[in-house]
Amino acid sequence: MKKDTLQWQIFDFIRTFVISLIAVFLITQFIIKPIRVDGNSMYPTLNNNELGIASVFKTYNQDIKRFDIVIIKLESKEYLIKRVIGMPNEVIEYKDNILYINNEAVSEEFLNEEYKSQYPIFTEDFGPVQLSDDEYFCLGDNRINSKDSRYYGAFDAKQIKGVVNLMLWPFEVIKNEY
Repeated sequence: MKKDTLQWQIFDFIRTFVISLIAVFLITQFIIKPIRVDGNSMYPTLNNNELGIASVFKTYNQDIKRFDIVIIKLESKEYLIKRVIGMPNEVIEYKDNILYINNEAVSEEFLNEEYKSQYPIFTEDFGPVQLSDDEYFCLGDNRINSKDSRYYGAFDAKQIKGVVNLMLWPFEVIKNEY
């Protein structure tokens, strides 16, 4: 086939299109995944309809740390964006708006104090909850308006599909300090 014929141009277009589709599939399955915040459960840290990127690679390497913001896939195929509070084999409890991990009080400096102060009880008491070898306890930053581990229970490590790295849209909120 000559490179200047219509057949060659069609073949070249199809080949480029297929290679691009394969590349996008591999990148989004094994390296990074685009995300969109749906709802207000992470407000004011993340807002409804913000767009960003999550690292899929970190979840394969089990490089999930306490207070990371993660993408969780439910059995219903729905995705949630929440913050990791409890790690495997820990005991999680809330008393009087204070987080206790293994019976020690832990500060949640990522929470917006101005927003939190609007509510007398920001996080209702619960627990203690004992996590197993591969379970994570995840909560939304907007505890008043979040379906999270308090509702679904602890999340299995296989349900965590990515660690949020960067928010890109709208441009005025570009941030990566989580």
